[in-house]
Amino acid sequence: MATDDRLLRFVDEALRRGVTRADLETSLRAAGWRQGPIREALGAFVDAGLPLPVPRPRPYLSAKETFLYLVQFTTLYLWTICLGSLAFDLINSAFPDPATGPSAEFGDQSVRWSVAWLVVAFPVFLGVARGVARAVRQDPTKRASRVRKWLTYLTLYVAATAVLADVATLVFELLGGELTTRFVLKVLTVALLAGGVFYFYLSDLRTEERETGS
Repeated sequence: MATDDRLLRFVDEALRRGVTRADLETSLRAAGWRQGPIREALGAFVDAGLPLPVPRPRPYLSAKETFLYLVQFTTLYLWTICLGSLAFDLINSAFPDPATGPSAEFGDQSVRWSVAWLVVAFPVFLGVARGVARAVRQDPTKRASRVRKWLTYLTLYVAATAVLADVATLVFELLGGELTTRFVLKVLTVALLAGGVFYFYLSDLRTEERETGS
């Protein structure tokens, strides 16, 4: 959500008049503003040792970056899902269901599709991600891309939902006393993939917050 323009104008004027950030935060909280918008408004300006506060670049939209981020996150989803599918097929092969047998569960076509998408999607993801990271290092203002933030938070949501569903399924089977080796391995597979994605992008957001001070 964009910071209220009234709050930004007020913070800008107050900083110009020499009001400290601590006093500003205290006064705004007393007036009913929440901590999040206050931090965003204060983080929109930098103390650069000048008589006036220096504004930070505001979030923006770029067609090129939108394309790159869409490719990056789409390929992330593709190779993650295919890696999980491949792991499931291998688990089914190693620990077949006695009721069906290994031939009914280990689908050669499924494995081929998973490997094919991994071979295609992962290198594209890696190349685009490295290119985007290099561009951000060269120009840190690119971190303000709205598309990047929206897709990052969407990915966090999807990964968190997958982890919660994974844990709930584990508890359900545990309460029913129906845990098997292959079930536990599948639960661990989902937890590692979804948890790894969640941790990586959450760490990236925290790094951004430290750098911007917001």
